[in-house]
Amino acid sequence: MNISLQKAGRDDLVQLHAMQVEAFLPLLDIYHDHDLSPAAESVERIIERFEQPFTTYWFIIADGERVGALRVCDFGERCMLSPIFILPRHQGKGAAQAAITLMEQQYPDAQVWELSTIRQEAGLCHLYEKMGYSPTGRILPVKEGMDIVFYEKQM
Repeated sequence: MNISLQKAGRDDLVQLHAMQVEAFLPLLDIYHDHDLSPAAESVERIIERFEQPFTTYWFIIADGERVGALRVCDFGERCMLSPIFILPRHQGKGAAQAAITLMEQQYPDAQVWELSTIRQEAGLCHLYEKMGYSPTGRILPVKEGMDIVFYEKQM
């Protein structure tokens, strides 16, 4: 599978929103975290983030098809990945892993990368740890059976 990143433009945000909802809906169905889930975000919220001077959205392209997306918050020597997602039918094929590697290469000034995920989602935690991200020790309890765990990677 050939993976690349394509910068999203303002005209892409409705499609990006639809993809984000589709990708995060299974987790929303499990955790019912309507206040935090990217599946519950409005397209207006994505537009607000798009307009932040430190934010860039990227589509994840696999063999010419948009299979997911990610958002980078670039603070110079520190960057944050939030969120990253792959459409359900394309998950488990290595697209996220390849996209993270490409993303890190796009920001050579970043000395530290940050991200967070649901602690109870072992597969997501494993992916990030496999990519060199380490838990910071910070855990944010959200509700019974759901915590957010924070990761960082030193470059």
